[in-house]
Amino acid sequence: MAKSGSYWDDLKSRGVTRREFIRYCTLASVYLGLQSTFVPKIIHAMETKKRIPVIWLHGLECTCCSESFIRSSHPLTADIILNMLSLEVDDTIQAAAGYQVEAHREQIMMENYGEYILAVEGNVPLKENGAFCTIAGRAFGDILQETAAGAKAVIAWGTCASFGCVQAARPNPTGATPIHKIIRDKPVMNIPGCPPIAEVMTGTLTHILTFDSMPELDRFHRPKAFYGRRIHDECYRRSYFDAGLFVESFDSDEAKQGWCLYKMGCKGPTTSNSCSVMRWNGGVSYPIQSGHPCLGCAEPDFWDKNTPFYERQANVAFLGTNTTADTIGKVAAGVVGGAMAAHAIGTGIQQRNKRKAKLKTVDSNDPGEGTEE
Repeated sequence: MAKSGSYWDDLKSRGVTRREFIRYCTLASVYLGLQSTFVPKIIHAMETKKRIPVIWLHGLECTCCSESFIRSSHPLTADIILNMLSLEVDDTIQAAAGYQVEAHREQIMMENYGEYILAVEGNVPLKENGAFCTIAGRAFGDILQETAAGAKAVIAWGTCASFGCVQAARPNPTGATPIHKIIRDKPVMNIPGCPPIAEVMTGTLTHILTFDSMPELDRFHRPKAFYGRRIHDECYRRSYFDAGLFVESFDSDEAKQGWCLYKMGCKGPTTSNSCSVMRWNGGVSYPIQSGHPCLGCAEPDFWDKNTPFYERQANVAFLGTNTTADTIGKVAAGVVGGAMAAHAIGTGIQQRNKRKAKLKTVDSNDPGEGTEE
């Protein structure tokens, strides 16, 4: 029997079956890139550990991260996460407002000092003493630092919190600043994306619960399990890229046939994310699959670096060579032509050898009648 207050206890009380619970734990291990041997550890953690208190703050943002989070593609996942978090404060989905919320936030901070997780959606405007984002008459930056003081760890949800996103794009009139540049005395993990994939958020929280630590991070403090591969490497249009078959116009037949969107500004070759593997809407699609090029929203400063969005920004080499998209079509044609010529030569040699073998056979049986046709 699991201890009172564990995740499994809470889920059972809400009608989640044991089969659904095991299925979620198994999926979580897959999302995290863990071996199947880790599934029992995830199950044990969720059966025995109490829910993690979470305070979710909102700065400068559009709330798309929350929208992604509550619309997880798997209903079971959404139910587990909403219950798993012990979400104590969240401006978007909480029923309370005003003084009651602020009093509850302070109470959670005091009772769970050093144990709660601070999740932040949006960045911090620093100009004009933070006047561009205030809550209960206080600058958001002050509330952020106050709440982070007793947090066990800080998660920056989305590109706004992770890297600044559109608010921090030139000329950045509000002085929008990402969370890791404000909070420097706590571990900050970035989960970028505009918005991030719901299962990436789910998997990250599951890792923290299971191992009581953050997952391995890359140089931008993103979990390697979800940001360790380029979208380009797993893209189903990659074969068209390698063959030099590119969409030149969104209205073209090539676009309808699903050719590579690289020349239309796709940033898949320079963007690390799980979109092409996990996909969206129940694993049905992602931007490239729907006919839209990747904008590189999980990368730092993508608004400044990747605009104009529908123009190619970089020359990417093909197949380990210095060949680029401007010449790959010719190279591919040359390779095909060379292969055809080689095939023709090889076929001719095989046929000649067969004729020689036939002549030798005839000569050995009846030397007087052997002639070449």
